Amino acid sequence: FIQMLRSTKKRDVLQLLRRAPEGMLPFVVEAAVAAQSVASLAALSDFLDFDKEPTSLLEKFLYAAAFSPQPSGELLQLVLDKLDGKQLAPEVQETGIVAMGSLVGKLCKQKLCGLQQEVERGVETILRGLRGAKEESEVVIYLLALGNAVLPETIPTLLDHAEEGPAAITTAAISALQRFPARHISRKVKRAMRRIFHEKRKSYEKTCRLAAAEILLDNEPLPMDIINILLAANELESEMATLLLLKVQNSLR
Repeated sequence: FIQMLRSTKKRDVLQLLRRAPEGMLPFVVEAAVAAQSVASLAALSDFLDFDKEPTSLLEKFLYAAAFSPQPSGELLQLVLDKLDGKQLAPEVQETGIVAMGSLVGKLCKQKLCGLQQEVERGVETILRGLRGAKEESEVVIYLLALGNAVLPETIPTLLDHAEEGPAAITTAAISALQRFPARHISRKVKRAMRRIFHEKRKSYEKTCRLAAAEILLDNEPLPMDIINILLAANELESEMATLLLLKVQNSLR
């Protein structure tokens, strides 16, 4: 079906979307996203009205875009255009932001960062949204998007939120940092993780401290880091201490 759509004209894809039975429509939308032809994306652009379509169908479209294994710049452009400046249901807005991060990350893996305006627009949209977010839940969603994007230039932003934010924001920021390959876990990142684990600036929830310790242990740990983590484990509750000990043993192996 996807192969058929790739060789179908826009008007025919659009007609298929408009005539599909309600139960089949999500499948057709997913297939049109997967086809990623100029015609299928143009048809989706005309068909999907984010002001009118049911939330479930819009989320289906955004999930299909986010999970696309090799997305195109045109697919990201479509998502950006559909989200831009609209008052959407919270769940659609959140899914769209996370999908945007996923698309940016996959396009950058294809070495398209800096080569396509859509990627730059996507990054700027996420960062602008993060700067303007007022609710804690909003900040978390934008941090999840940055975690999906895995862009080295956003590491300073993630570190700021990891150290200064409340528990949910700290957790989201550290989780985003965990997705970066070892070459991007610099001394600066490790210093911040030490401060979080050893609670040098303020108290952190145990999940945040565990995640910070994991970053230290998973990325070429220094002997002193291992020693300090083991010493700190003596003062922790047994469950957390056991998890840390297992993590250290795995690193040593």
